[in-house]
Amino acid sequence: MGAISNILKIPELKRRITITLLLLAVYRVGCYIPTPGIDREALASFFLQTGGTLLGFFDMFAGGALSRFSVFALGIMPYISASIILQLLTVVIPYLDRLQKEGEIGRRKIVQYTRYGTVILSIIQGFGIAVGLEGMKGAGGELVVLNPGWSFRLMTVITLAAGTSFLMWLGEQITERGIGNGISLIIFAGIVARLPSAVGNTARLMRTGELGAIIILGVIVLMVAVVAFIVYMETSHRRIPIQYAKRIIGRRMYGGQSTHLPLKINTSGVIPPIFASSIIMFPATIANFVNHPWMQAIAQSLTPTKLIYNLLYVGFIIFFCYFYTAVVFNPVDVADNMKKYGGYIPGIRPGRTTADYIDRVLTRITLGGAIYISGVCVLPSILIAKFNVPFYFGGTALLIVVGVALDTVQQIESHMLTRHYEGLIKGGRIKGRRR
Repeated sequence: MGAISNILKIPELKRRITITLLLLAVYRVGCYIPTPGIDREALASFFLQTGGTLLGFFDMFAGGALSRFSVFALGIMPYISASIILQLLTVVIPYLDRLQKEGEIGRRKIVQYTRYGTVILSIIQGFGIAVGLEGMKGAGGELVVLNPGWSFRLMTVITLAAGTSFLMWLGEQITERGIGNGISLIIFAGIVARLPSAVGNTARLMRTGELGAIIILGVIVLMVAVVAFIVYMETSHRRIPIQYAKRIIGRRMYGGQSTHLPLKINTSGVIPPIFASSIIMFPATIANFVNHPWMQAIAQSLTPTKLIYNLLYVGFIIFFCYFYTAVVFNPVDVADNMKKYGGYIPGIRPGRTTADYIDRVLTRITLGGAIYISGVCVLPSILIAKFNVPFYFGGTALLIVVGVALDTVQQIESHMLTRHYEGLIKGGRIKGRRR
């Protein structure tokens, strides 16, 4: 209670948290605003039949908006996909690479291109879903779409694209005016909103005898262990010792102290599993709604419990762990800054040799981080396939929830500590997380 009272004593922090909660409430309300032209009961029965497939996985990220086919049915995934494409293009297009290095002006240009890409991807995905829904039927054989045709398709495309664009704006407002990363918090809110229904569904299966008490107890114990493991790994880092040489400026001596460079085991955070999920979801979602044999075969093979899906998932996670780490952390810049201020790693020559050493250490620990993320993210497939757990426990969802919670708490602590208040955790603070 002392930490909460300290938050209320800081007007700016109180305002930021209030804005964040209000904007997230707007998002949750939007998840219940229906898209016109859909039979709700038929759609609900259709999703009951596909709850354990990729659609159920996608619906988890959308906070249930897809199963209700609300205006936010596409969620924030088109924005994430557009961000991936822009970041990949910066490697091969010199113009985008120059923009990335131009500071705030270049960043604004890239954000603008990302917005355009989000709208384009929303239109493509919205059209694919609209066409696919026209052939879908509920459990009783009733059509999901009340009046199929181009009027329904255009209305759906406009509605879903507008919903995703509004979500994108909402996320940017949370980042700018609230606390934490807006896009991550929107995904966080969508995942957490599904927890009560997952718990209720599990209790129902336990009452009917489909899930035994021993399995439920084992899942609870595993949940606590996995959360503790994620927290440990997300706050772990490798410390590289740094020594600063003594310098005499005027009549004073500066430097001479020892410090360290913390390299996180998981520098990329929750970005790799989000990016990997987004890439796999885009073609798989379209394939799931196209009523053609080979497209249905693609959708079936990309179900989260299938081997091909998990192999692609792990491969993309490892790739994005290295790719995103290379984007956000430049060993050459770090080595140059160290040399500029008289810092050096004991036993390593300043300059290029230091950069190579940091890069070598970072490459090794990133491999460990990638394996850790991959292991956590394939956990749901094992639980669903082997123990018939009726929800996506662990994996990307749990990693996002824990990671976003740690980042948000760390930012709240930063605001409190800069104003000489104690952090949220009495006697210490969360270490190893970076904004």
